[in-house]
Amino acid sequence: MDRKRKVYAPFSQTSEAGVTQTPVEGYIDVNQTIYPTVSTGVVNEKGQWSGVKSDDNEFIGITKHVGVSNGGETLSPDTGDLNFIDMSGFNDMFIAIKPTRAGNCAIKAVMGPDTNRFANLSPVNSGSILSGNVTTETTTGLGDLFHDGAESLTADVWNIFYIHRDLAHQKNMQFSITNNAGGISTIEFAFMRMVGAL
Repeated sequence: MDRKRKVYAPFSQTSEAGVTQTPVEGYIDVNQTIYPTVSTGVVNEKGQWSGVKSDDNEFIGITKHVGVSNGGETLSPDTGDLNFIDMSGFNDMFIAIKPTRAGNCAIKAVMGPDTNRFANLSPVNSGSILSGNVTTETTTGLGDLFHDGAESLTADVWNIFYIHRDLAHQKNMQFSITNNAGGISTIEFAFMRMVGAL
C-alpha cells in the first residue's frame, strides 16, 4: 500500500536560522510504502532451511487391520507408504480408532520400526513403549509417555482422542492397539498432528 505523508524537516534552513516554531513550508513530502510479509521459516544456525510447521488439515496414515483376534495386537500407522509418525515440530495430536466390535482395547505409544532412524541413530528398540519425563508432576525417573490399558470403544464409528503434549517431537513412533473386545474385530486407525503450544 502506497501513501504519502508530510514530516517536519528538522534540519531545514529555517531550523538552522533559529526559528523555534514550525515555519510555513517546514514540512516535506515523504513517500511511505508498506508491504505485507509472511514468514514461512528461517535459515537456521547450520545454514539449513527450517520451515514453519502447521497443523495437519486431515487425518492421515489411515490403516486397516482386518480380523484382529481377541488379545491380538496391531501397530499403526502401517500403510506401506507411511509406517511411522514423525512429530518433529508438533506438540499435540488426535488419534482415531474405528473397530467393528464394541469393547475395550489397550492403546500405547511405542517406538517405530527399526527400519527408520531416530534422528541419526539406528537401529532403534522397535515396539518398545515410549518412556520419558515430560510433565512437571514427574520429578524422578522415566515413565510411560502414553499407555491406556483399557479404553472402551464404540463399534463402527471413529472414536477420536486428543493427546496433549506428552508425545511432542517424537521422531519415530507408532501406536500399539490390542483388541480386548472379546472377539474378532477389524480395527482402523488414523492420526492428525497439531502444532499446539507447550
